[in-house]
Amino acid sequence: MIRATLLSSAALLSFAPIAAYAAPEATPASVAASTDDQTAPSTAKSGPDIVVTGRLDAARASIQPSLGATTYTITSETIKALPGGENQQLNQILLQLPGVVQDGGGQFHVRDDHNNLQYRINGTILPEGVAVFGQTLSPRLVERFDLRTGALPAQYGLRTAGIIDITTKNGFKNGGQVSLYGGTNDTVQPSFDYGGSTGNTNYFVTGSYKHSNIGIEAVDGSRTPLHDKTNQYQGFVYVDHTLDENNRVSFMGGYSDQSFQIPNPRGLTPGNGYNVAGVTDFRSEDLDERQRERTAFGLASLLRDAGPVTLQASLFARYSSLRYTPDVTGELLFNGIAQKAFKQDFTFGGQLEGVYRASDAHTLRGGVIISRDRSNSKTSSQVFQLDDTGAQLGQPITVVDNSATTEMTYSVYLQDEWKIAEPLIVNFGGRFDHYTGFRAESQFSPRINAVLTPSKGLTLHAGYARYFSPAPFSNVATTSVLKFRGTSAQAPGDDGVTTPLATAPFAERQDYFDVGAQQKLGRFTLGIDAYHRRSRNLVDEGQFGAPIILTPFNYTRGRIDGIEGNVSYQHGPVFAYANFSYAKAQGLGIASGQFNFDPGDVAYIARNYIYLDHDQTYTGSAGASYHFDQGFLRDSKLGGSMIYGSGLRKDGDVPNGGKLTPYAVFNLTASHDFKGPGIEVRFDVLNVADRVYEIRDGSGVGVGAPQFGARRGFMFGISKTI
Repeated sequence: MIRATLLSSAALLSFAPIAAYAAPEATPASVAASTDDQTAPSTAKSGPDIVVTGRLDAARASIQPSLGATTYTITSETIKALPGGENQQLNQILLQLPGVVQDGGGQFHVRDDHNNLQYRINGTILPEGVAVFGQTLSPRLVERFDLRTGALPAQYGLRTAGIIDITTKNGFKNGGQVSLYGGTNDTVQPSFDYGGSTGNTNYFVTGSYKHSNIGIEAVDGSRTPLHDKTNQYQGFVYVDHTLDENNRVSFMGGYSDQSFQIPNPRGLTPGNGYNVAGVTDFRSEDLDERQRERTAFGLASLLRDAGPVTLQASLFARYSSLRYTPDVTGELLFNGIAQKAFKQDFTFGGQLEGVYRASDAHTLRGGVIISRDRSNSKTSSQVFQLDDTGAQLGQPITVVDNSATTEMTYSVYLQDEWKIAEPLIVNFGGRFDHYTGFRAESQFSPRINAVLTPSKGLTLHAGYARYFSPAPFSNVATTSVLKFRGTSAQAPGDDGVTTPLATAPFAERQDYFDVGAQQKLGRFTLGIDAYHRRSRNLVDEGQFGAPIILTPFNYTRGRIDGIEGNVSYQHGPVFAYANFSYAKAQGLGIASGQFNFDPGDVAYIARNYIYLDHDQTYTGSAGASYHFDQGFLRDSKLGGSMIYGSGLRKDGDVPNGGKLTPYAVFNLTASHDFKGPGIEVRFDVLNVADRVYEIRDGSGVGVGAPQFGARRGFMFGISKTI
């Protein structure tokens, strides 16, 4: 296919402090007295409000501990020290964490899983949407975020590859800043943020606009991609009000509107022999395809902390839409189909979670989550009718295919954190999930984790989790396969005689085993973690058509195994870290959406395990930072980061049988803070060596067009405190 629309994230890298935690969470009392970034309030404000806010923050955090899971943490101050700072996208920061693999269009994979991620903001679930390239959340709203993975406790379900738990800025640091950032490829990015307090009310607001000539990864590795402009607007607001020392209400809302040109390959012409109103020739350079993605969300919560019981009740809602506009003549001549597509999704629901501290030995946690998801899909496709020899019959015809479906999801969980002895804690419990949508399925999922601290500085953990993950509802394809029979858009798996298999996706059912250790040696922290996963109806996603929309499907069986290690060092103004991971992900048999695949591939995969298209054997990241605190360079910072990938899969002798060339990409940053006038300037060099590297080559199961990482870029920024 000529599809120049892709799925690969830009090679803008970052540096972040990384810490792995397997130990139990602190109690609210101990956290409030600590300097932990997750719960300790800013000292920009003093008095009883600080004590109450700190205690309520700690109480909220105690509802959802990460006991037994593997957690990696990045703070706001670290994000600012990265090349690009808060001007980069959140996914680019996540690439610095162990086991996170870069893919196209802002996509990334945690431990070789495809998406299957859940975002939480201040403990409230952010529902999924239909965005592909767009990023809904800006790093500017983040005070701290944790990536939790491994054998997760029972409060985490449905999306289980990773939990991205964001704690937002809250307004205690009165004031804000305005900034302007930009450079290579006509990048211009103004932004602002401001926070403050009025009585018992705190607020924080941030917004940004970005224009660039690189919106999606280039298809040919050129320094200046062709037809790749983007315009992106993002905004976020947070407000909380303390009713009394035990109760607080809060609201968070966000909006993003992001448009993308689809990058064009150079030097291609149609070879299908099609004719559109007498036109048979078309240059690939002249294609004009576009995609627009919009998202709006609102989250409201009531937190109550009284004695041994803490409860948080939340309501959540999210609207998202995706509109793909084709180049009708060009796509018909190149692909035999020009499809105008519009998808929208609206999800709302409620979440009630709580913790009961029954005794010094037992802490009980439970919750109920209910959501309703309504998805609408509208497509209008221009295609050619074909005769028995595959020759075009007349001019294009229009095939309209519209649908709307509703999914309901119900979840409940209960677990007990049991302190068996001073060095040993066991967290055990289970959850039940049920959904009805394109199909109806349920599962009870037991969980157990054990954490042992046999000596000072050493923490060991092991866990088992049974997982239940339905396919992303808003992405499930609703196209009627038979409507395209006998046309230039006939499905690969439709032989024109028998009814093609079009099984709706199943929920993935997974057994997950995880074991790891963390050791602190002076100023060094070392961690290692290994996992073993076996799945039935493993969920994967692919691009099976002209619009850039990912469609889920299932492998009958899946097996994913890996090991990851990390080391970090911090002393005074110096911080350094390194991560490295090994993973192997394979699937057997195609259990749903069979019509999307070549029959020969389906037959081979039915008998043989193949690598998943997003499998990457080796992944690494590293970085360092130095803050000058004296001399003529005082208040200056220098830093650098890198990511390494051994290459995603491509087709070889068998589907996904080859892999792309390994790559390593380095970034540098320098900044200086002029304390007097409150002005900070920064200079970033991205992809210092101007490495040309390929993230995708256009081949593989469900893979779209080729995608290359961004070439060297020079970026400048200036910000003013207000």
